[in-house]
This record gives sequence, structure tokens and C-alpha cells, in this order.
Amino acid sequence: MNIKQQTIQKAVSVSGVGLHTGVSATMTFMPAPANHGYKFQRIDLPGQPTVDADVDFVVDLSRGTTLEQNGARVHTVEHTLAALVGLQIDNALIQLDGPEPPIMDGSSIKFVEALEFAGIDEQNADKKYFEITEFVHHRNPEKDIEIAALPLNDYRLTVMVDYNSQVINSQHASLNDLTLFAKEIASCRTFVFLHELEALYKQNLIKGGDLSNAIVIVDRDVSDSDLDHLADLLNKPKVGVNRQAGILNNLQLHYPNEMARHKLLDMIGDLALIGRPIKAQILAARPGHAANVAFAKKIKSLIQKNAQNQVPQYDPKQPPILDINRITQLLPHRYPFQMIDKIIALDESSVVGIKNVTMNEPYFPGHFPGNPVMPGVLQLEAMAQTGGILVLSTVPDPENYWPFLVGIENCRFRRNVLPGDTVIFRCEFTSPMKRGIVKMQGRGYVNNLLVCEADMIASLVKKK
Repeated sequence: MNIKQQTIQKAVSVSGVGLHTGVSATMTFMPAPANHGYKFQRIDLPGQPTVDADVDFVVDLSRGTTLEQNGARVHTVEHTLAALVGLQIDNALIQLDGPEPPIMDGSSIKFVEALEFAGIDEQNADKKYFEITEFVHHRNPEKDIEIAALPLNDYRLTVMVDYNSQVINSQHASLNDLTLFAKEIASCRTFVFLHELEALYKQNLIKGGDLSNAIVIVDRDVSDSDLDHLADLLNKPKVGVNRQAGILNNLQLHYPNEMARHKLLDMIGDLALIGRPIKAQILAARPGHAANVAFAKKIKSLIQKNAQNQVPQYDPKQPPILDINRITQLLPHRYPFQMIDKIIALDESSVVGIKNVTMNEPYFPGHFPGNPVMPGVLQLEAMAQTGGILVLSTVPDPENYWPFLVGIENCRFRRNVLPGDTVIFRCEFTSPMKRGIVKMQGRGYVNNLLVCEADMIASLVKKK
């Protein structure tokens, strides 16, 4: 799984009709900055309002997942989001000139192809994974639906479907590596049972449904008159049946278990609404959009309660964004007062810096002999230097500016920092810069535990 966030290199568009609304639309994937996430934008509406891809904004689950925010509604978002997650793209603005993404062929493959054509860009920000550390379970006994998440340092999904149908036996599908999404899952199409078609039309759904964008499963005997009626319903001159496969219009399945694979695709898209990539083993029996969304809400609730998972992750094998030489060029500090060894993440609003604490630090012989503890004031200095890099990143010529710490509030030291510790400092802006003054919140962590925190005010002054 990727360590850094990703976006696309350039804008790319797809066009087509929406499955349920029947309205033609063009959808354009746009690059977006780090920590932007997924946002839809209805450019056909006054003010071009945006809709966050967030489980809190789900308003309808009738055969698809619909979002609404800021007076704008976007239907059937799951296939679009699945393509982004499957390609490990973290940040994208998705512009729409209609109410629903095009259904294309009923899968995510056309979106995947478009995104791959646009190219993928790595960004200077770590992915903010939420790692499941305990068993999470959702059950709907009335529909015999169960979804569970188990701890795993990866993202894997297994889905089982069972419709008590003579045409479709119990099916399983698994995705054990996200890099295989494009090859093994993306092309799997949405499906519907024949007996559901007329009911869906009466519910004012699947207005854009067509035999070219959905698998229709024939789960009962049909006469020639039934087929003629279906042809009228689908606006086709003629409709046929592959009776051996139980599929309308002699459609060929991509996989024997294509239906289970599509349910897995839907789940990936729906779980994107958690708002952060997750690390877990997901097991699902007979999932649907309502269950997926209920499960996503449960995980989002865990994220909000579990501050420990906000700790930046540090992999010493990965090259830094800024090494010690570049830090020396930017900051005015020198030994023994240069406190930061590397910067591992840096974006428009946050920075992550590393301080390796060794017994060779010049202050340890006097603080405290026989029980060396890093002074709190120097922890704060290291945090401020990390924040100084963030402040300098706001100008195109940082070498020509001094970053000064001008205020400290709400400072707390939670645990001792000892020789041998690696302190991970994260600073983020809490207010926009005005007249060279900006506010930041800083935190330091050792072994995923908070050791210090403070609110800081910094001033950016041009060198004379």
C-alpha cells in the first residue's frame, strides 16, 4: 500500500447517461491538493456547489448511493469512487454537469482507463490510514447481512453473495491486493434480476438502464410475449435469452462470479465514504449499499473517537521530502541548536518532521545526570523548527525570509523523551496567514504516544 498521497496529473473527462436519472452528463476528474479527498462539484448548478464524498451526506440508497450537500445532489457515486480507491488516488475534484456520473458499461473500467490516461502524481503528504485494531461488526438479521472488519496491516476484501436463485449459486470474490483492482474487479458490471426490472421502472429508477450497461439475470421462465414486452420496456427491437447462462440478450459474463465481484466493487466505493483509507480485512456476507453505508458510519465513528490513529506514520526506508542539508539551507539554526533531522511530509497546511534523540546530545550530561531526559523546552524548540519549515513553504523564495516563534499557548508535556527515542512532530495551520502572522497546532509523538503539544504563533519576516 502507498505511503504518500496521490492525485492525477491532468484533467480527464468521460461522458454518458446516468443509470437512474437517465440524464446525460460529462464527468471530469481534476487534480486536487493533498488532504483534499474526494469532492463532487455540480458545475451545472448556480454557484457550482461541491459535495464531499462523506458518509454523513448520504441521503438515498435506492439501488445506489446518493449524496447531498450545499443544495446539490449526486446520484450513484459508488462506481466512480471505487475507481479512485482501486488506483490508490487520494485527492480528486470530480466535476459533473448533471446529477449523476455516467453509468458507462455498468462497471468502473472506463473510469479506471480515463484515470490511468491522466497519469498519477505522488504528493508530499503521507496517506492518513486508519488502522482497524479491533473487531468491528455490522449485522442486519432481517436480511441476513453481515459485514466485519478485522485487524490487518493491509486492505483486503472478501464478499459472499447468495440470492437463493437457481440461476446464481452462492458466489465468493476476494481482492487481496489493491493493485489488482483494475485487472480483476474494475470491469465487473452491475446486475439486476428480471423480476426487479418493472418494479424499478415503476419506482422511477434505472431510466438510463440498458442491456449494454447491466447484466439482467433471467430467474424465471419467459415466453415470447414476455420478451416482446421487455423489448418495449428497454426500447429495443428484440430481446433474447441465453437460457443456459440465464442472462438476457446472450450477454457473456466476464467471470463466472462477476456478480460477487461487482458487489465487492460497490463495497470499495461505498467504504470510500469513510473519508480516509483504511487498513483492515473486510469480510462481507450479502452486502448492499445500505449495509455498506451503515458499516462505513461505524468505522468513521471509531476514527472520531480514536485520536491515536492521527499519529503520522514514519518509515525510515522512505526518502525524506527534505534532508538535513536542505533543512540547513532553509532554517538559520546550527549545531547544537539544529533540532530536526528530516522532513517526511509537507503540504499546503501541514508538515511532519523527525528528531532522532541520541545520548550524544550536548544537554544530556547536565539534564539529568544518571537519568537523561530531553528538556521540554527543547522539545518545543524542535516542534517550532518543524513549524518553521511549514511557514517558509508559503513563500516561493523561503531563503529570503526568517521564521520567528512569537507566541506559545496550551503547551503540555505528556511523557518523558529519552535517548534512543525518535520523535515525530506534526504541525498544521489552524488559521490562514495574515500580514505575515499565522497560528499552528503542534504535536510530538514517540511510539504512537503523544509526548508534547502546543499551539504556536509564528511570524514570517523578510530578510533585509
